[in-house]
Amino acid sequence: MRSRWRATLGLILLTSVVAIQPATAQDNLPSGRPAAGQPTFEQNVSYVIGLYMGRDLMQKQVPVDPKSLIAGIQDALSKAKPRMTDEQARDVMTQFEQLMNEKAQAQMANEATQNKEEGAAFLTENGKKDGVKTTDSGLQYRVLEEGEGASPTASSTVSCHYEGTLIDGTVFDSSYKRGEPAQFPVNGVISGWTEMLQMMKEGGKVEVFIPSNLAYGDRGAPPVIGPGATLVFKIELLKVLN
Repeated sequence: MRSRWRATLGLILLTSVVAIQPATAQDNLPSGRPAAGQPTFEQNVSYVIGLYMGRDLMQKQVPVDPKSLIAGIQDALSKAKPRMTDEQARDVMTQFEQLMNEKAQAQMANEATQNKEEGAAFLTENGKKDGVKTTDSGLQYRVLEEGEGASPTASSTVSCHYEGTLIDGTVFDSSYKRGEPAQFPVNGVISGWTEMLQMMKEGGKVEVFIPSNLAYGDRGAPPVIGPGATLVFKIELLKVLN
């Protein structure tokens, strides 16, 4: 069974090839021999594939030894006998996958700690502002417009407009930008939303500040919402559908 990282490495090579296709399609295959001292078209293609492959490996922080990487490619292309058996290669990739997973988990844990510290500081100051209320769970909210209609229960389905941002103001989702409200079950969203919606009435609008334990927790919601991130939403409850 192919490991996730072996699949990732295969995807890197595929991406490298696909990335150059627009250029090769536009130029069409050149005819004739190159000028003396100039690289052939095949050499140029080979170089660009290697260039994109190297960039992707760096971006994904995959540790490689360039000489050994080239040797592996050369052995594969020339059908030479590999340095190691298939079983040895699988063992190496298993160790590599474990190493990369541990590295990713450590990085995520560090990011979560930093984000939670920044979120806690933000909420402490935010809770002092006029009109901001804090619930027993740690959820904070400010009423922007009072509603006059029905209030949803945990089993209701609602129609809402909303905009979600990080504490630095980065917008990660907005029904306003999509031009249509969203519909979803109250108990089918993050717990901060579930709590907030049940305190609202139709026609109401709030700004809600959600600590990470009431949002996406230490896992986050990549690529925009990091682990341990505190989130800010403007929510407009349009209609309780049932």
